[in-house]
Amino acid sequence: MTESEGGRLRVFLVDDHAMFRAGVRSELGAHVEVVGEASTVAEAVSKIATIEPDVVLLDVHMPDGGGRAVLDAMRRSHPQVRFLALSVSDAAEDVIGLIRAGARGYVTKTISPDELAAAIRRVADGDAVFSPRLAGFVLDAFASRPDVPVADPELDQLTNREREVLRLLARGYAYKEIAKELFISIKTVETHVSNVLRKLQMSNRYELSRWAADRRLV
Repeated sequence: MTESEGGRLRVFLVDDHAMFRAGVRSELGAHVEVVGEASTVAEAVSKIATIEPDVVLLDVHMPDGGGRAVLDAMRRSHPQVRFLALSVSDAAEDVIGLIRAGARGYVTKTISPDELAAAIRRVADGDAVFSPRLAGFVLDAFASRPDVPVADPELDQLTNREREVLRLLARGYAYKEIAKELFISIKTVETHVSNVLRKLQMSNRYELSRWAADRRLV
């Protein structure tokens, strides 16, 4: 590890929501040294290569390939940098995809600040860290269990944002709640739902919920 002189871990934030980054920076300030942040894949790759932090907190769903694109660009050139996925998504295919790409752990954004600080420390020390429900996905995938959905042609039609909206919708969130969770407007939520219904050739949210449950996306 390349901790700062004060002994605190050097952490870099990658997330396309400025408000979320500000919140994480504020909450982690007492535990680690936040040495930089980025909102896009290109910005993240450039800054991480220059700063070389101990741990990168990496969002999964962003434009231009998201967390997977950052990992693909960095893991060979900077193998000493550890990556911990921090996402609103707890879907099996997201967890498995990031771990296969080289992330050392995956936790959801419901994690408490103290728990997140502990997870960062463990990842920096070389451990693998997962939110409890997510660990099973990884075990299933690497045991080659056929019931874990990794690729799905229908799901592949949807953008990352549409998938996020779909999962929250299937969990019973109202449009207003989805908008608040994802930092977007209610009108944008309605547009995403309309696009998902059209792409999957369904007529209402109840059909979408059953479809999502069948694929363990909820």
